[in-house]
Amino acid sequence: MTHEQDSTAPDPTGPTPRRDAERTRAAILDAAIEEFSERGLLGGRVDAIVERTATTKRMVYYYFESKERLYQAALIESYRRIRQTEGALDLAALAPADGLRALVRATLDHQEHNAGFIRLVMFENTLAGGAIHLMDDDVRALNRSAVLILEDLLERGRRSGDFRGGPDAPTALDLHQVISSLSFFRVGNRATFRELFGRDMVAGDEREHVLALIETTVLRLVLADPGR
Repeated sequence: MTHEQDSTAPDPTGPTPRRDAERTRAAILDAAIEEFSERGLLGGRVDAIVERTATTKRMVYYYFESKERLYQAALIESYRRIRQTEGALDLAALAPADGLRALVRATLDHQEHNAGFIRLVMFENTLAGGAIHLMDDDVRALNRSAVLILEDLLERGRRSGDFRGGPDAPTALDLHQVISSLSFFRVGNRATFRELFGRDMVAGDEREHVLALIETTVLRLVLADPGR
């Protein structure tokens, strides 16, 4: 085969219909997360989502069938991304306390840079029936990883003596609730807290203080010696 013939052969790393479809679907989801996090399911518009992308309304309905299914996909994708962030931390390589610190910081960082996720979850909680778009076994399984990661940290920490045990010790679900609550409040209530109390929890001089406050609060729930 000649060099000229080689140069005309298809590039195996180049675009393919499947890659194009994945990119188009991902772009629609990104735009949907933005639109629905700003306006919710009821106020969000498919036309506005199309305007944010290089695709067409026909393609939106081809991939997602309806506005409600697109909203559901955007909501689930937002959860998938934070679970992916947690799963990529390699916490098994860290001591239990250091692993928990890393998880708390990663959660705070992810939500700080993905405020749309916070707003989407808030919108979902305000819908009649509450969380009706998350009533799916696959979605529950996806989010189960958040608890499993904490269960592993707690088990290792109790074996090493770093974390306290006993009937009053927090469970993995307790910890997940506390971490979620504090990180949600920091982003979701940023504006009102800033205007009422003069503290910006996400930026400015007090950002690091708030991050350390949340980290310390979570660690003190589990440490056998909270003074460490």
